[in-house]
Amino acid sequence: MPSAWLCRACEEVASVGLVLPGVVGIISNLLRIVTYQSLIVTIASSVLIEEAIMESSQRAGHPSRIQVSGPLAPYAEGWRAELAARGFARHSVLAHAQLMAHLSGWMMAAGHDAGSLTGEVVGGYLEARRAAGYRARSGGRALVPLLGYLRGLGVVPQPAAVPATPAEALLAEFSGYLGGERGLAAVTVRRYLRFARVLFTGLGITGEADLAAVTAADIAAFTVSQAGWRNPADMQGLVTAVRSLLRFLHVTGRVTAQLAAAVPSAPGRRAASLPRGVAPGQAAALLASCDRDSAAGRRDYAILTLLIRMGLRAGEVSRLTLDDIDWRAGELTVRGKGDDHARLPLPADVGEAVAGYLRYGRARTGDRHLFVTVRAPFTRLARNTSVCGIVRQACQRAGIEPFGPHRLRHAVACDLLADGASLEEIGQLLRHRSQRATAIYAKADIEALRALARPCPAAGPGTGAS
Repeated sequence: MPSAWLCRACEEVASVGLVLPGVVGIISNLLRIVTYQSLIVTIASSVLIEEAIMESSQRAGHPSRIQVSGPLAPYAEGWRAELAARGFARHSVLAHAQLMAHLSGWMMAAGHDAGSLTGEVVGGYLEARRAAGYRARSGGRALVPLLGYLRGLGVVPQPAAVPATPAEALLAEFSGYLGGERGLAAVTVRRYLRFARVLFTGLGITGEADLAAVTAADIAAFTVSQAGWRNPADMQGLVTAVRSLLRFLHVTGRVTAQLAAAVPSAPGRRAASLPRGVAPGQAAALLASCDRDSAAGRRDYAILTLLIRMGLRAGEVSRLTLDDIDWRAGELTVRGKGDDHARLPLPADVGEAVAGYLRYGRARTGDRHLFVTVRAPFTRLARNTSVCGIVRQACQRAGIEPFGPHRLRHAVACDLLADGASLEEIGQLLRHRSQRATAIYAKADIEALRALARPCPAAGPGTGAS
């Protein structure tokens, strides 16, 4: 450092008597001050220069400056706005904009319009991109967001699902029957298809030609073999799905016999145990475990409040949208099973929890779902996995044995029953479509059952009592 060199020089001069030693200290201090101030100016200048370079770089690489020519040019501005609305960072928006520009330029050179962007054309583009030496964003996953956006606009055709095997073609037709004619929800259709694949695999069915050899004994043996390791609820789902599949095959003429009657009934153990709620204080512990100073904590607190106070299902929570809340009327629209809509009163504490999340925790995004992820892209929570995970993580934080969100639904019913609510009122709150679904909570009212219990007869003569 220059100051250190000058200080040593002054000390040497003072040692030979040319300058007083006290003056040397003053000069040294002055030099340190001047050097320190010079160092500050140097650092400040470096920071300013670096900031100017970064700002200039950002301006040069701003997504709006990426020029898109070719068939995708009319959709470039909307694509950038969509990415920003999803919460993507600027550098991510820039990368997607550059990829769109490169794809559109390649399509223009190859003579393709936007409507011809099929899977085959996308594959050709990716091959050309890799051949040109591009290593980043040269896989099919890189184009998934862009293609999804263009398909949503109706610009790019939806990919045609081609069944890989004759069995898959048959299941695809069965899927259309379930959704179109029977009007089942998409999640129910997927569950039926899962069990139908299990049946085809178990009986070795690879196409329609194998159906003629299937007998009632085969169906019964398959069902019994599955019952050996499946739980009762899963087994009931399999029986229902297999019967539906066999009826479909009979109606469409692929199976001559009515094999649905050969499916044995699964044991119903719905009434075999008491509905389990939560122990006193556990609900409060779950809420207290949420860090309400963070975005994730505010979201989790609002979700847990909905589950604990209103007894919503996990899927109902994930399907809530911003439009489902009527703040003036204090009501919440809930979409339940079978696309059933119900307007429920919104408790004050639930409304405060949701409002706190919306004001201080929810990311700015174009997605209209009430609860979204805390990391970009900001999209809706998964139907069950995210809500279940939130409840289980809260249990772990609170030191409680983990359980799922449906336990909280049971807890709402049990608490209402203990407070004197009737089964009919509980069924209305939980939106049960059948009184049988609510009747299971009658077993939880021990005091009411005690009044119905008949006394044990006393032992008398001839009863064999000693």
